[in-house]
Amino acid sequence: MTEFLTANMAPIIFASMIIFLLAGYPVAFSLAANGIVFGLLGIYLGKIPPQIFQAVPDRIYWTMANDILLAIPFFTFMGLILERSGMAEDLLDTIGQLFGPVRGGLAYAVIFVGALLAATTGIIAASVISMGLISLPIMLRYGYNPKVATGTIAASGTLSQIIPPSLVLIVMADQLGKSVGDMYRGAFLPAGMLVLLFCVYIFVITVVKPKWLPALPPEARAFREPDGKTGIVSLLLLTVASIVVACMVCKLIGDRPLDVTIILGTMAGITFAFIASIVNRGFKLGLLSAMAEKVTFVLIPPLALIFIVLGTIYVGVATPTEGGAMGATGALVIALLRKRLSLKLLQQAMEKTASLTTFVMFILIGARFFSLTFYAVDGHVWVENLLSAVPGGRIGFLIVVNVAIFLLACFLDYFEVIFIIVPLIGPVAEKMGIDLVWFGVLLAVNMQTSFLTLPLGMALFFLRSVAPASVKTGDIYWGAVPFIFIQVLAIALIIAFPQIVTAGLEKTVKVDVDTVRIEVDVDYDSAYSP
Repeated sequence: MTEFLTANMAPIIFASMIIFLLAGYPVAFSLAANGIVFGLLGIYLGKIPPQIFQAVPDRIYWTMANDILLAIPFFTFMGLILERSGMAEDLLDTIGQLFGPVRGGLAYAVIFVGALLAATTGIIAASVISMGLISLPIMLRYGYNPKVATGTIAASGTLSQIIPPSLVLIVMADQLGKSVGDMYRGAFLPAGMLVLLFCVYIFVITVVKPKWLPALPPEARAFREPDGKTGIVSLLLLTVASIVVACMVCKLIGDRPLDVTIILGTMAGITFAFIASIVNRGFKLGLLSAMAEKVTFVLIPPLALIFIVLGTIYVGVATPTEGGAMGATGALVIALLRKRLSLKLLQQAMEKTASLTTFVMFILIGARFFSLTFYAVDGHVWVENLLSAVPGGRIGFLIVVNVAIFLLACFLDYFEVIFIIVPLIGPVAEKMGIDLVWFGVLLAVNMQTSFLTLPLGMALFFLRSVAPASVKTGDIYWGAVPFIFIQVLAIALIIAFPQIVTAGLEKTVKVDVDTVRIEVDVDYDSAYSP
């Protein structure tokens, strides 16, 4: 028995940890308990040196001193303040009116607003609950299919997993030892691809089942001009033209990466359109309708905040932690301008921020205990040998890892998966020559499905808590299934076309050391003169 325990300590520790987690014990304590108990057992069996636990204080100290993790409370606080400032309600109301005349317009509006909320609030619960309370009753009232309506709301709410400033990407970067800025840049195109795939799915439904996603009737469109038109076409043309011109100017001024050029150009174009709207209103030029002006003024606060947070990080002006601090300050300013800032709101936001941050830090500290013992018994070698033996090389490794992550994410929270599994598979991926930023973004997209799959499926439960009684629970579950397949398709596309992630990253210049010549200009006369 002793020989068996000594020879198989690593798989026993891993299996014990999985059993404790699936049994429902608190994650932080399950990890720490496994690390301590098996650490003591390993010392007793002579597998681990007794001095191993002397490293615990240093590991905890360096965890608490990690500057990257400071971004978590900043972004959490920013999201909580914005969620209570009424921004989601304004966006859903206005964008819903904007897309209302189009068949499936409310579904497009939910996807668009979900992406905006993901880039500002970054909180899945807030996004799903807000859109469920505001949009779902309207969608059902005007004849939307319950499955498509609920699935769209739940899936759009999960976009904050992959759209920066995602907390998942921050923690993923920390665990893989990569820059948060690089992780954000790598997630830029995959996030846009997911939004596009969601819209394509809605478009297909409007073609195949047009009665499932009807357009809003004329009497439901609040913003209309006397001639019956919305007047939004002029605003769209002005904005698109401004963005194109600004992108060209940004590219000509400096040779910037594609994602930075797009962000700078988009913000410059939108700013120009906003100024044009102010001039139109001030001088009563009549170029834009009331609807166009409302859309412009409603979109400016979140877009400005996105620029403050993400633009400064992408351009390299600020670190993610500094960007988060600016975002939290901007959220307070927006809440103040909306006259929603109060001591009660601040107290609630700070309490929830402290709660989530403590939750994350305790899991990470527990993971430090677990990894200390697991690495001491050569658990990382066992994992490497196990995954390296998978047939199919890199593709086989990626398939097995993604299937395992997908299944684990059905039962575990994404923080738990990142802190437990990613440190084990990250070194194996690096040894196989896999870019870790690409790998991290791929896993983030994979774990996004955990909010739509049972039994965890938190987005489904959030939506169930606010959905009308007329909506069946089965409709919510089945409505999410197509979006799960869409996200699996996104995973396959990222594997097949790595450029979706790597196109936004700065290319490193490889130097051939054999061609390097070192020339030293030495004045020997002066060097040896007394």
